[in-house]
Amino acid sequence: MAVTGIILVGFLVGHFVGNALVFVGPEAINAYSAMLHNSQGLLWVARAVLLGSVGLHIAAAFRLYAKNNAARPQRYKKRHDQATNYAARTMMITGPILIGFIVYHLAHLTFGASPGAYEHSATDVYSNVVHGFSIWWVSLVYIVSMLALGNHLFHGTWSMFQSLGWNHTAYNGRLMRIALGLTLFVTLGNISIPLAVLTGIVR
Repeated sequence: MAVTGIILVGFLVGHFVGNALVFVGPEAINAYSAMLHNSQGLLWVARAVLLGSVGLHIAAAFRLYAKNNAARPQRYKKRHDQATNYAARTMMITGPILIGFIVYHLAHLTFGASPGAYEHSATDVYSNVVHGFSIWWVSLVYIVSMLALGNHLFHGTWSMFQSLGWNHTAYNGRLMRIALGLTLFVTLGNISIPLAVLTGIVR
């Protein structure tokens, strides 16, 4: 779970940094997209690693859930969580939401199964982003999904530190701030793109 989490977090950061080129202008993000598609060998390796990581991450989640249930087959008469938070308690909810979003996101901006105009070309990603997010409910789907991502990412990153044995009372506070900062960077960054299109900052 932790190892695949590192891969997926790395992808999320890189993915946002690439998408943020939409704020620079059409030439920047379109050139970035063309560069990726001109590196087909590396692109397919990256896709295979990501697909494998997502699959293993999901499998690990089910395995941990099953082990947790097996450890206490009889439910508590009264439950009072001692060391947890909202993000931790909703991981099994935000996980499926994100799986659904991944499918929707690929259908929308990769395969063009989207409302409005869509350019089936790696050379005009900018127009696809603007056309897609100009529709308010499409932007709303992305914004809600990014909030779920932030929830999942925060607990996942913090748990990753614990799973890898990097936790210590001397610097747990610093690790918590890193998890929060990373979560805000990715979540608010991704939300800023549809909001920028809706408000006309990117058009």
